[in-house]
Amino acid sequence: MEHRKRLQTERLPYRDREIVIEGPMPAAALARLKLHPQLDAFRRPEEQMKALIEIAELPEGRIIAASDGETVVGYVTFHYPDELERWSEGGMTDLIELGAVEVSDDYRGLGLGKRMIQLAFSQEQLENVIVYTTEYYWHWDLEGTKLSVWEYRAMMERLMKSVQMEWVATDDPEICAHPANCLMVRVGKEVPLSSIEQFDRVRFRQRFMY
Repeated sequence: MEHRKRLQTERLPYRDREIVIEGPMPAAALARLKLHPQLDAFRRPEEQMKALIEIAELPEGRIIAASDGETVVGYVTFHYPDELERWSEGGMTDLIELGAVEVSDDYRGLGLGKRMIQLAFSQEQLENVIVYTTEYYWHWDLEGTKLSVWEYRAMMERLMKSVQMEWVATDDPEICAHPANCLMVRVGKEVPLSSIEQFDRVRFRQRFMY
C-alpha cells in the first residue's frame, strides 16, 4: 500500500529563536541532529537516536521532530506494530502504531506534543490507515509532571483527541491490567470496511465482547 510521506514544516517562536517542527523526517536529516539529553524515557539518548533513524528508514515509519537548532527536543514515532504484540496478528498493512511521544523537560508547556501530532496527520497523510496508540500508566512521567494517574490519563486523551483519536474497548490483558490504561484509535476516511473488521478481530480475542 502507499505510505504517504509529505514533509511538513512549522516554526514556533521561542525566546530569541525558533523551534522547527517537521516531518516525516528523512533518516539522513535526522542523522545530522542530536537528541536532547533529557530525552531518555526509553533508552539513552544516543541509543534512542539510532532507533529513531531506523524507524525513519522503514517504508511505513515516520518521525516527527521538534528541533532547537541542531538538537531534537521532542519527537513522535509512527510504525507498524511490533511482531511480538497482538496488534501485529492481523497482518494488516494499513494499521500503524503511534508509538512514543516524548518532549524534553525544559521544553514542556509549549504545546510541542500536540503540534507534532497534528502535523503528522496534516495533508491527509494518514487517511488510508488505522492509527492506534496504547496508553499504559507505567510509561507515564508521573513524578516529573506531578500529575496523578487520572490527570495524566486525561492529558493524554486530550492530546490524542486533538487529531480525532477515540477511546475504544479491547480485551487485551495489558490494557485491562489497570483502569487508567487505554487504547485509542483513529480510522482514516479511506480505510476499507474489511480492515476495520479485521482490526476488531484483533482487539477482541473473545468474540462475544463485540
